[in-house]
Order: sequence, then structure tokens, then C-alpha cells
Amino acid sequence: MPPNTTATTGDKPGKSGRKKGRRARLLVLVLVLAVLGGVFYGAYWSVSTVRASLPQTKGSITLDGLAGPVTVKRDGYGIPQIYASTDEDLFMAQGYVQAQDRFYEMDVRRHMTAGRLSEMFGKSQVKADEFLRTLGWDRVAKEEYDTKLSAATKKYLQAYSKGVNAYLQGKNGKDISLEYAALGFVNDYKPEQWTPVDSVSWLKAMAWDLRGNMQDEIDRALMTSRLGPQQIKDLYPDYPYSRNKAIVQQGQYDEVTKTFQSGSASGSGSSTTTGGSSATSSAGSALTSQLEGLYNVLDGVPTAVGVNGQGIGSNSWVVGGDYTITGKPLLANDPHLSASLPSVWYQMGLHCTTISSKCQYDVTGYTFAGMPGVIIGHNADIAWGMTNSGVDVTDLYLEKLSGDGYLYDGKTKPFTTRTETIKVAGGASKEIVIRQTADGMPLLSDRDDELVQVGKRATVDTAAPDRGDGYGIALRWTALDPGTTMDAVFALDKASDWDSFRQAAAQFDVPSQNLIYADTKNNIGYTLPGKIPTRSSADDGSIPAPGWDSKYRWTGFIKQDELPYEYNPKRGYIVTANQAVIDKDKYPYTLTTDWGYGTRSQRITDLIESKIKDGGKISTDDMRQMQTDTSSEIAKLLVPRLLKINLDDKDVRAAQKLLEGWDYTQDADSAAAAYFNAVWRNILKLAFGNKLPKELRVKGQCLWVDKVDSTGPVDEDTKVRECGERDADQAQPDGGDRWFEVVRNLMEKPNSDWWKTPAGVGDRNKADNMDELFKRAMIDARWELTAKLGKDIDTWSWGRLHRLFLKNQTLGTDGPGIVQYILNRGPWKLSGGEATVDATGWNAAGGYGVVWVPSMRMVVNLDDLDKSKWINLTGASGHAFSAHYTDQTGKWADGELLPWSFSDKAVDKGTSDTLVLKP
Repeated sequence: MPPNTTATTGDKPGKSGRKKGRRARLLVLVLVLAVLGGVFYGAYWSVSTVRASLPQTKGSITLDGLAGPVTVKRDGYGIPQIYASTDEDLFMAQGYVQAQDRFYEMDVRRHMTAGRLSEMFGKSQVKADEFLRTLGWDRVAKEEYDTKLSAATKKYLQAYSKGVNAYLQGKNGKDISLEYAALGFVNDYKPEQWTPVDSVSWLKAMAWDLRGNMQDEIDRALMTSRLGPQQIKDLYPDYPYSRNKAIVQQGQYDEVTKTFQSGSASGSGSSTTTGGSSATSSAGSALTSQLEGLYNVLDGVPTAVGVNGQGIGSNSWVVGGDYTITGKPLLANDPHLSASLPSVWYQMGLHCTTISSKCQYDVTGYTFAGMPGVIIGHNADIAWGMTNSGVDVTDLYLEKLSGDGYLYDGKTKPFTTRTETIKVAGGASKEIVIRQTADGMPLLSDRDDELVQVGKRATVDTAAPDRGDGYGIALRWTALDPGTTMDAVFALDKASDWDSFRQAAAQFDVPSQNLIYADTKNNIGYTLPGKIPTRSSADDGSIPAPGWDSKYRWTGFIKQDELPYEYNPKRGYIVTANQAVIDKDKYPYTLTTDWGYGTRSQRITDLIESKIKDGGKISTDDMRQMQTDTSSEIAKLLVPRLLKINLDDKDVRAAQKLLEGWDYTQDADSAAAAYFNAVWRNILKLAFGNKLPKELRVKGQCLWVDKVDSTGPVDEDTKVRECGERDADQAQPDGGDRWFEVVRNLMEKPNSDWWKTPAGVGDRNKADNMDELFKRAMIDARWELTAKLGKDIDTWSWGRLHRLFLKNQTLGTDGPGIVQYILNRGPWKLSGGEATVDATGWNAAGGYGVVWVPSMRMVVNLDDLDKSKWINLTGASGHAFSAHYTDQTGKWADGELLPWSFSDKAVDKGTSDTLVLKP
């Protein structure tokens, strides 16, 4: 569950008109940052500015509001461990220290959650702000703070805010960070005081990027414009329960008590999964036009922790003491999220000098800058990890608009409305009207004028209501209801056993996460918390529903006692990697129709089983090595078939031979991995790219093909780039593990229409079956890599294609090279790949570059917590000139872990800097 921080400030490519004002500001930034950094224009003013913004980590600082002294100990990587005598002092110090390292990041985040990015970055962010205001994250967070959170949680949030504001006191922009110094020359922006709601709001942004199957819901609906039911089923195959095991394998739902019982694995419940009717069947073209417009709106929304519309995931697993060399559990976690700079995670420890009623915490792990507490980690008794459960907590509704309202069960109901003002740095403010239904669903389609007009003009089937002015798209989402997740964070941090852990987890309502557990008494477990809706038999949530019919509305929420869990299963380990939570025949509720397909989870299971067979035991380093496993499951399936393809071209045959004897590992220096992944990408492009609806299109890279020559074939030196309609203006699969399953199933149908494709340029390589398409993909991949990596295959490597660039998520994402030089880092040539355990993900629609990553890695040793290990993607600091900006990245890229001290003795031994905060 973790964040890519913030929004970009640049416009999309091709919108040159919008960029003029931004370019002018960036010219100023070039000069300012060059002066500040001293990169090209000497050291004038740079030394004092850089030193002013870097945190003080030694000596002492007086903070008004502390009850007693607080000690902050930092190790050689700048990771802080805080020691205090009261809870309030502990969280106040946490706010102060996080602000020292990351306040600019925190400030951008809160402007994102409040829909106020335009106040910092100008008119380029107005569209994003309009959509974010429509969702109303900060409004829900305020209601959550006012009405839902416990008195203790409010007290801790207030203490944290007091610490952040103590850091801000007396500082101007350049004292805080280089970014503020630069922005100060563009507008008169000044940071505001931090509030408790600023912290709570971030939970909404986090939930948005981990919201489940909304993208699949849109895609399936758009596919109906061109594909039939069986074709759509081909592209969304059933989860392979018999091959890739669900998380919960022991236990069942009890129909009598209406609870889930973690016991014998026998028995089954009745599934309520249905095909469901949808808005698609009753108002076809209206929905298609609305959803196509919604794509454009969503593309402009900044990411928080994930990649919008991408199949991100995470790994976590726990092995019980019977199978470890220590005799106590080992727990591993590595959430897969967008790569960002600084990292989405912040490592720290929070320690009470004496555990008592007035100081209750002794916890260490990963949190987010801007939030008190620890999100993932361990305390003295238990450890826990998280992966995104993927349960379906969002539904889109096609609303029939009528006058000033919307149709519902034959009657027109009025929208509730509010007007909000968006302030724009360097420009005029803008007012927007936000409409939502009586049950709180915002009308997303109001944020795109063209979308609204298209909806009004749309022709609909006779089954649709025939009165009114048009159609709109509304969103039902659990995170738009006030919740208690912030309470859960503090409860998890001080939980001491399975029962208190489960009670804490029950408050973690959004985003729904898979939570794994281990304790020092040799127990392991798993629980699925979350606010998860129930639906009527008319709807399974897989596609948008007609909003005018009440039978498609949610019927309630699954009770906590009904949700699946496991405790000390007989097999001795638990694996979660976004696969199905439980077999569908053992559970009466539909949690989602869009699980991850279990590629990573089954690979982890196989690795564990191979270690423990014949009495083997697992070590901490074994867990680390499993985290860095790069084996490609789709290669294991395809390569034997690819090696049987007869190829005439000697150069293509030479590439084919790279696959002979390949062990399917995707190391950065592997030429075979480079060629296979290019073949895989071209298989997807040829089989599916020109057959999916244009509304789904993603601009992909063009193929390198033979130059058209009437005299016959030409050699590779005359290959040319072909950007015809077939390649550049078509939908492209992203290549995730759903596509693994699609291709696996279609390989049993070698003459399927999916394998048929027209001839390429020069009227060559027409494919009429699977093997012919594979042959063409192997040829195209050879020439694509010739263009990218050179003719000599001995120089090829996966890492030359599969590179990670770390970019500051605001001023580092656009503009002249000097800005990027100062703020950004990379590239790193990475091993791993899509749907591998070492999930350095890439999107086959756009190339081979790394899109999401294991954002951190940890292994907790419950026998000796000081022998636990951890690593972050970047470093503790958000300051570009700090030694801790990216000081962990090289080790992270190499699959290494750092020592993770917990006891007072171990922390003292590793301490480099000590700061005392005095009352």
C-alpha cells in the first residue's frame, strides 16, 4: 500500500500553446537553480542556500510545546530513530523530523489531495484540480477527522501538526528547500501551516491509486463497441484457481453463524458471481462516449502511490518457525509502486523511553512523509506487511440527466451542488460547480465539457430511458465515505498479539489491504480488512451499471467477522501477491472479478516449497534472494514453442539461438532476456493491437521493418521505422500477468482468429495461425533490437532496454536539462521484469523502461529483531544536495538490504548523528 508522491507540473506533449507560459517560468528556474546549485555559474549564493535548507542533525534545538526532551538518532543513511517520554512528544518530534527531510514533498501532496496544485504551479494544473475537487478528498478527510476518529488519534494528529509547524516557524522558502527558492522567483507562494486534515487526506490519495478494478470496468465496457462476449471473455479469462493458489487455503464461510471460520479447508459456500446486466446493454453509445471522455480526464490526474490504470502489485509472505533456521517466523514485504524521487516511503523508528500509559509506542518501519505513525513494520512483539487486495470498491454508473437532476426509479431527483474556487498562481481564479447524487456519488463527467456535450447528443437503444437531456458518469467509492483508517495505523503500531492485531486491522477500511502477521511467540496469520460492498444478483461490479435503476445500487457491506483470514495454517507459510484471496466456491461474496492472476504468488510459493522440502530451512538471506528472483513465467511457457519456429533469415536465427539453454532469468546483462521480452511485446502487438477498440488505444512505439523495395528484400542496414496506422494508432496490451493467462489459453487454440493478422509493409509475413504470428514477432523483435541496441547481438543486454530513471515529481518532470540535472537521478540498468517476483514492471504499450518497482524491501526476523533487514528505493532526504537523497538506490538496484536496528544497544551502535529537541 504505499506512494509515488505527487503531481507533474508540465502539460502533455503536443499541447504547445499551454507550454508557453510554463517555458517562460522554467527559463527563470534554469537561472535560479543554476545559481543555487552552483553547477554552471559558480558558488555564488549556493552555499548559504543549500546549507540553510539541509536539516540540523546534531546538537540541540528548542521546540515550544514539548513536555520533555526528545532524542533523534540518525544512522549513516540519515534514517532517524526518535526517543521520547510521552506519546504527544513522540509524534510532535516525528512531524518536526519529517518536515526537516521532506516538507516540500509533504506540501505538494496536501495541495494535490485538496485540489490546489494550481496555487503552486499555475494554470497547467487547473484540470487536475477540477477533478480532485470533484472527488472532494479533503472534504471527506475533514468529516472523518470531525466525526469518526478517536480522541487519541486526534491528539496524535495535533501533536504531529505542531511539530511540522515548529519546523516552519521563522523560515522562508529558501530556508526549506531549493524548490521553494525557485518557486519564489515565479510567484509569491508561501507554505501554510500544517493541519491534522492534511495528514488524513493523504489516505484518500493512497486509496485512489489502489482502488481496484475501475480501469478494467471502463475497458470492458468500451470493448463492447467492437468485440463480442466470447472475445471479451478471451481477454478476461477466469482466475486459474487449480494452478495458482489463493491466499486463504484453510477455512470456510459458516452459513449458520454468518462468520468466516479459519479451520478445516473442506466444504464450500455458494458463489454469487454473476454476469450482471449493465449500462452498456441499455444505453450503448452514450456510455461509450462518456467512458472515452473519462479516459482523458483520468489521464490528467496526478498519481499518489501507483500508476493510473496500470496493474501494479506487491509481494508479502511469512514463513513459520518450523521452516526457518531460527525457529521463529520470517516476514518479507515489497510493495510495487510508481518510481518516485524522493521515495514514497520514509523509514524511521518511534520509541518511548519507557512503555507506560502515557507513552505506549516502540515501533519501527516505513511511513509516509506527512503522516504520523508507522504504516508497515514491526514493534517489540509483532511484525506486519501489506499488499493491495484488489477487491472491488468502486463502481461507475451511467446517469440519465433530466433538467437539473437525474432519473432514479422513474422519478427525477435533484443533484446536491457546491461551488468551489480554484486559485491559480500567476492567473485568474476559476469557479467550478460540483454535482453529486443523493447518495454521495460525484458526477465525474462534469469535468470535461466535450464529454458532457457528447453525452447529450448520444443515440441510445430503446431500452434506455427516453426523457431528459443526456448522460453522465458518476462514481461510487468507499473512500468517499468517512472512515477510521487513521485509527487503525496507531492501533497496529501498538498491537501485541493476534487478537489485538485483528482488532486494529478491522479499522483499516480503505484502501482494502492484504495484511500478513507474525509474532515473537511463533504465530503467523493473514487477515483481509476493509469496507467491501455487497451487490445484488443483478450486478457483479465488472462493468458500469445503469444509475436510473435502484437494483444496481450497493446493498450493504461485508461484516468484518465474515471476511477471510488464516491463523497458523498447517502448511506453515502464507503468501500474498495480489492473487485471489479465496477460492470462489468457498465464499459466498464476490470480492472482485479482477484479481491478479497469481503468477508472482505461485512463484514465491514454489520457491518456499523448494527450500523446505526434505527438511530444509529458510534464512533471512533466503528471503532476500526470493525477493530478487527474476524468473519469467511467460518465457517458460513460450520459449519451447519459439525454438521450434523455422526461420530463414540467418540474423533472426542468431537471435533465436539466444533462447537455447536460457534459464528464463531476466538479469540486467542477459541478451536472451532482451530478445525474449521484445518478442513478447511484438506478439501482443500483432495478436491484439489492431483488434481492440480505438477508444483503448495507447500510442506505442513503431516497428522497424523492411524498406519497401520493388526489387525484393533488403538487408538490415536499410530497415526503416514504420509508423503506419496499424502501429501508432492502436490499442496495446500492457503485458501484465492477465495477458500471460490470455496467451496461455489461446495457445490451446492455434487457429484462433486472435492469431490472424494482415501482412506487414511490403506485403510480407501475413499470419494465419499462432506459429506464423510467433515467427513474425521474432522477426520484428530482431529488427527492433537491431535499431535500439545494434546489429551485433553479443552487445545486447536487458539492462540497456530496461532502465530506471528517478525523477523529482514536480520540477524534475519537465523543462530544460539543467533542472532535470539538478533534481533527477539515473539511469540504473535493472534486472527483473513484468509479473516477476522482482517486479520492475514495464508497459508493453510504450516500451521497456521501468514504470513501477519494489518501492522498498524488508525482511523481519522475529527471533532477533536486530537481525532484520530493510532498504528504500532512494533515501531519507528530499533535498537534492543531501548525501541521503539517493544513497540507498545503488544497493536497492543490486538487491541488497541494510541492517535494521531496533534495540537501544543496536541503534546506539549504528548512530552517526544525535540531535536533542528541548522544551
